[in-house]
Amino acid sequence: MEIAENLKMITNNVSAALARRRAEVMGTGHEVKLVAVTKNHDALTVRAAIDAGVRSIGENRVQEALSKAEVLERNAEWHLIGHLQTNKVRQAVPQFALIHSVDSERLAVEIDRAAGKIGKCQDILLQVNPAGEDTKFGLATAELQIVAEQVSALANVRLCGLMTIAPHYDNPEATRIVFKKTYELFMELKAAKLPNTAIEWLSMGMTNDYTVAVEEGANLIRVGTGIFGLRDYNKEV
Repeated sequence: MEIAENLKMITNNVSAALARRRAEVMGTGHEVKLVAVTKNHDALTVRAAIDAGVRSIGENRVQEALSKAEVLERNAEWHLIGHLQTNKVRQAVPQFALIHSVDSERLAVEIDRAAGKIGKCQDILLQVNPAGEDTKFGLATAELQIVAEQVSALANVRLCGLMTIAPHYDNPEATRIVFKKTYELFMELKAAKLPNTAIEWLSMGMTNDYTVAVEEGANLIRVGTGIFGLRDYNKEV
């Protein structure tokens, strides 16, 4: 497993994808942040990634992030990219710089309450599901503006953008329509200029489709297999 070589390849692919962006898809800037997804990879592997240049770590599960952070002996910016249950919010808020997967007002209120107790303003993204997949979490496009307005009224939460997970297709090109729609929603949210928001991040694209996502405006990508290789789901971490 050559993490450094894989990171270099991803960097080159992102640069090429940025060069292919159309002028009308520059509302998210000219840079892309990589979040290395470390689900089912142990702390030693995460440490090696940080030593190779990774600065942002993405975890799907709160407890897995906490257990790794305890023994990692490295500084990193932690992102929660998996579904967050309300009973895990109190543990999640102190650990994560950015929570990508907020999909309801109820969850945002719980985050606000937990953040207020520790004197933190928690940065979040709203997860949207423009493809309308029953198997995925996320707000329907019709709900987004209402929930965004509700979230903007919370004192200890700062809405920073959107996240989506596209359907998995053998041909990544098929994801383009989902990424285009999410970019449109992002720009509409940014134009709304809601109070207590800093609409900056559009989190979309994973190992199979991140280049298409970048072409369509992503400035935050979540890559695991492309960095670490296939996961061993039977391995204890």
